[in-house]
Amino acid sequence: MKAVRYVLIAIVALIILAVAAVAIAMAVINPNDYKPQIEQAVEKQTNLDLILEGDIGWSFLPLGLELNNVAANLEGERLVAMEKLVAQVDFWSLIAMSPQVDTFVLDGLDARLVVNEQGVGNWTRIMPEPAKGGEKQAAGAETAQAPEPAGQPVEQAGGAEPLNFNVENVQVSNAEVKYIDKTTGQTVTLEDFTLSASDISPGSQFPLNVGFRVVTTDPVFEVDGTIDAKLGLNEALNEFSVAGLKAVFDMTGAPFGTKTVTAELAGSASANLENETATLSNFSASLANLTLNTTLNVKGFGDKPAIDGTLAINEFSLKALMENLGQPPIETRDPDVLKALAFSTGIGGPAGKVELSDVNLKLDDTTFTGSGSYTLANGGVVFNLQGDKLNADRYLPPKVEVTAAETVETDAAKAPTESAAAAAPEADLLPLETLRSLLLDIDFGLGQLIVSNLSINEIKASTTAKNGLLKVDEFSGKLYEGSFGANATIDARTDNPKWTVASDVSNVQTLPLLADLAEVTMLAGGANLKVNASTTGNRMSALRSNADGKVSFNLAEGEFRKLNLTRMACQGIALVNQEELTTTDWGATTPFNDMRGTFDINGNILNNTDLVASLAGMKLEGEGTVDLRQNLLDYEAGLRIVGEIHRDNACRVTEYVKNAVIPVECRGNFSEEPASLCSFDGSRFRDTLQAIAKNAARAKVEEKVDEAKAKAEEKVKEKLQDELGDKLKGLFN
Repeated sequence: MKAVRYVLIAIVALIILAVAAVAIAMAVINPNDYKPQIEQAVEKQTNLDLILEGDIGWSFLPLGLELNNVAANLEGERLVAMEKLVAQVDFWSLIAMSPQVDTFVLDGLDARLVVNEQGVGNWTRIMPEPAKGGEKQAAGAETAQAPEPAGQPVEQAGGAEPLNFNVENVQVSNAEVKYIDKTTGQTVTLEDFTLSASDISPGSQFPLNVGFRVVTTDPVFEVDGTIDAKLGLNEALNEFSVAGLKAVFDMTGAPFGTKTVTAELAGSASANLENETATLSNFSASLANLTLNTTLNVKGFGDKPAIDGTLAINEFSLKALMENLGQPPIETRDPDVLKALAFSTGIGGPAGKVELSDVNLKLDDTTFTGSGSYTLANGGVVFNLQGDKLNADRYLPPKVEVTAAETVETDAAKAPTESAAAAAPEADLLPLETLRSLLLDIDFGLGQLIVSNLSINEIKASTTAKNGLLKVDEFSGKLYEGSFGANATIDARTDNPKWTVASDVSNVQTLPLLADLAEVTMLAGGANLKVNASTTGNRMSALRSNADGKVSFNLAEGEFRKLNLTRMACQGIALVNQEELTTTDWGATTPFNDMRGTFDINGNILNNTDLVASLAGMKLEGEGTVDLRQNLLDYEAGLRIVGEIHRDNACRVTEYVKNAVIPVECRGNFSEEPASLCSFDGSRFRDTLQAIAKNAARAKVEEKVDEAKAKAEEKVKEKLQDELGDKLKGLFN
């Protein structure tokens, strides 16, 4: 026992002697005497010029070092400087192998990081370049000294005792870091940076307060920020937590005009690196009047994390948000829209897949609900969204009344722009590589959609995309007592994508459709339409040039409104009959049965040769072409008289009026006023009149011939009768 006692006494004595030696050394040695040696040592090992202007001090209890007014220059320019640095460690905690930092103070830090015109940062030039061949020699030395891999893995530091340290107080004040990039002209400055933390100890939470200001020059932008929170970490340094987070950022500058915008973060978070788990609890983020709330749990930090929680964006006004952010206002036809938007969803799913459930999206008085998922491994998106009612016209820009003079000025201003646009190289329509990477399966439905004043009901749409093949498998709905359906395919698996479209419209009533669409009420009837077309290319010009297909249509039991073709035809017939019409009530419509035709698509040209419609006693016929490239219409139509068309006696159809055609021509640029395109075709009507005149003359001649023939026959008959009578008389005598 005495031996043990002596050993302990010896150890204590050694410690006391060591402490005494350190104390004596610190009391006797003045570190300021060694400033030149310290400066020379730094300058010898680096490219820095170290300047120790202030005093260097140290203390024993606590064990610490204090530097004042220290600067380091690089190539004659300031790199870093600080007014005061104090680092103190509790001496007895070192003896106990449980280090405890008593105080760490950094005041007046000034760092300047500069990227020159060649894109090289000054911090990369702190160390001198190695001597010629030094890199190879150093590399060879490292290779020679590299240990051979052992048969058993080396035990990592995680198996050692957890690190046990404590920090009493940390203070950083008046710090500034300036970053200058001469290649872009951008300057970013972090200034007025302050940080304070106390009672930092593994296994418990400690308060952290941060304040800063960031200023940029391109664009001009400033952020004043404060962060307050309680941080926690375990002794193994693999588990962290943030509680009571309150971060506020006030932003001003060019992106927000003259506005000051505030962003805030609040809530709690934790992460465990060993278990690969992380949690956001009651976390909120806000920007002006926009607020997002979420609670999320993440398990697995690899490529297949499992996520569970909720996410919601509180109802907000988009128009107010744009105003708060200093952005131009959003002008809409209805000033009361975009004032009530909200979003919420549940988040879950197996590892590697994010599933959204109970999706609820509000857009003013429209509500969408549904679900979806996103697969991390292949980027696959599956979504099902159903809405109730949406009036898209309310979100259009307001109508602008333009005077005739303003129209002329606008057209004159647009002419150079349009010429330049025509001369500019044409851009691709589809990003083919992006399209080939898409993996989609989307279903969309809407109870009612009002767009361009049209009311479309029960809309259904289904879209898939895989390996560059995009399909709209269904796009259907009900439209003005009828229905429509369509499907389309874009095959982008080659650099010359192929497009195919098929559409079928059934019994859509044209009168309310055209009235709502363009305030046109000239045509009524149930429209039926079939479209089958295909084309190839990735530019609009190529799509038009390569277009091929057919469009067939018919309009059943319809009528032309505000247009009486019967009266027009009767006027012509009465003129031919050299009589006057007595009817005064002609009405304002022209009924017809089954107007039909076919357009053959050949590149930019639509060709129609079989337009026909049956009217009372007449047949509407037409043929022509539409040039989509030049926006030109070249069409000839006519009314063929095939039977009695009206009860008016002057409109009676005689033999020589039958099959006569009243011609109409439609020619010109169809982007112009439609009424100016079609007119009476006088040249063709002259031919019609000549035909009618010939028929009439022929009929008159035939009539005269018949009359003469009848008279001659009568005379011959009478003469024969007289001669026969005389002979009979002689016989009886």
